Amino acid sequence: MAVSMTLPSDEDIAEENEEEIAAVAVDTSRNGEPIIMNAIRDDSTGEMVATDVIVASTVTARFRHVAERFGKIMLEFDISVPGEMMDSKWQLRFLPTMVVMEDTLSMDPIFITGKKYRDAQLRGYQRYEAFLRSIVTDTLDFVQIRQLEIFLKRNFPQTYAMKNDTTIITEPDVEGLFGVTQRNALEHYTRHDLVSRNERRKGNMGKMFRKYVKDPIETDGIRLDTVITGDGGNLIFRYRQQVSSRPGLRKIVVSLKGEVYDFGKCIGVMPQPEDLVFYVSSLSSLADNTQRYLLRVLERRVHDRTLALIDFNQGSSVLDTTLGDNSSELVRIRKVIDDLSSRDEFEPDSIVVTASCSPEGGYRSNSELARRRSEALAVHLDEIQQDESWKMVARSIPENWGLLETLVSNDSLLSDRSRKEMLEVIRSSGDRDATERRLSRMADYRYLRERIYPRLRTVSLEFYLHRRGMVKDTVHTTEPDTRYMEGVEALKNLDYPRACELLRSYRDYNAALALVASSYNWSALEILEELKQDNPQVQYLKAIVYSRLEKRDEALDAYRRSVEMDPAMAYRANLDPEVSELVRRYDHTTN
Repeated sequence: MAVSMTLPSDEDIAEENEEEIAAVAVDTSRNGEPIIMNAIRDDSTGEMVATDVIVASTVTARFRHVAERFGKIMLEFDISVPGEMMDSKWQLRFLPTMVVMEDTLSMDPIFITGKKYRDAQLRGYQRYEAFLRSIVTDTLDFVQIRQLEIFLKRNFPQTYAMKNDTTIITEPDVEGLFGVTQRNALEHYTRHDLVSRNERRKGNMGKMFRKYVKDPIETDGIRLDTVITGDGGNLIFRYRQQVSSRPGLRKIVVSLKGEVYDFGKCIGVMPQPEDLVFYVSSLSSLADNTQRYLLRVLERRVHDRTLALIDFNQGSSVLDTTLGDNSSELVRIRKVIDDLSSRDEFEPDSIVVTASCSPEGGYRSNSELARRRSEALAVHLDEIQQDESWKMVARSIPENWGLLETLVSNDSLLSDRSRKEMLEVIRSSGDRDATERRLSRMADYRYLRERIYPRLRTVSLEFYLHRRGMVKDTVHTTEPDTRYMEGVEALKNLDYPRACELLRSYRDYNAALALVASSYNWSALEILEELKQDNPQVQYLKAIVYSRLEKRDEALDAYRRSVEMDPAMAYRANLDPEVSELVRRYDHTTN
């Protein structure tokens, strides 16, 4: 005599109503009456009503594949209780648990309560209710009404005359000859010993509940609390539990413990039935694990570029390290050179130093000044560099009119009119000295000279390197597409939102699979119909999508084609409810 935990048959699950109610199957007693009754709450009336009784079939296997869909997994198993264990004076408590990855989670317990056991529980509640009725709620019950009326009649005849009147009399109007008020009289004729005893009872409500109700009726978190109404017969309870999926979830182990209670006391522990194992089957197992590569073109020569704000005194090309921010800028440039020199895959080639001037002064003198300034900086960098492989090249731009045009165009402090007039002058061709003189006659020239011109006195540095050991100018190579493989890994770990984010732009089979797993069926179908390859996995995925979209004929056709290409897909159909239900109901031709 032992409790068992079994799996329902596939046919039994498929034929059950989609409405999730607690279903109980029983053997009948000698008179043909059910020995137990299960009840649910009616949504319209709020009353507890009996549910239908069904007969369940079971299988003896200890494991089953269950489908994960949209991040949810439905577990179903039967708990069978021999009739010999269901004594009317006992309560059977079943405590199922499940192991999900590293966590052991409690499931809703099942209570099967004998009628005598429940009657004993109810008697405790009745005794407690009798105690509650002994607590007085009307304070007038503590007042000696007859004596108070006699007193009022003698001393407060006007108040006594209003015995049946609702007129409100203020406190000063009801004061007696000796300064005694009606409130004083009420206090005098109140039995304070009864009041104190009543207050003590109120304070002992919790204690008295525990005294009378030694075994409270559990209502919260109970999956089934069935009351046995007769003797003999077996019980089979169909337990359904929805589980949220997790990345990397492969299996769920369900265990069951049972205890026997006799009026609140555990009198025995039931032998624990063998565990059930549910292997989680997800669409992610259909993922294509083929490595994907990116074509990459490697250039032998590479370069980097930075701008430096090096100040020079007006008309001077002497590099003064103490002027302005020159010191910090030179430290930064030194760090850039050292960082580039430390890269093992590159060898230094050259550093091109290009200096430029603002339009002030003559174009010829500015050309010479820019040249001397770039040479001065190149000499300085050559002296401070640690890697002698760098070759310094000095170049110059006499007047940086291109940068001037950009700065004026983007300056928000200039009026639209001034900006337009300046740009017309700057863009005009011809003698640059004449152009600068035209600008100097404009109303906003001072702003131009003080705020914009200094930004034209810049030095740009271009660093040229080449790859070590590389002879050709360009090499075509392939490297793993890490983003794509990260998306495939997310798909395999059931992290479907992440998989969609990473794979969607590729519009290939795995991208479609991620969309199907996330129930983006129309988007997945669009990709599947674009794919040029025609293999069993693509056809099978189409069968799932068509089935969800209620395109039965297209779904059957895609499924049959997948089986024709790979007969093993017929076994895969048992793991996916969209296809298994389709085949069970409509396909009578596929072997």
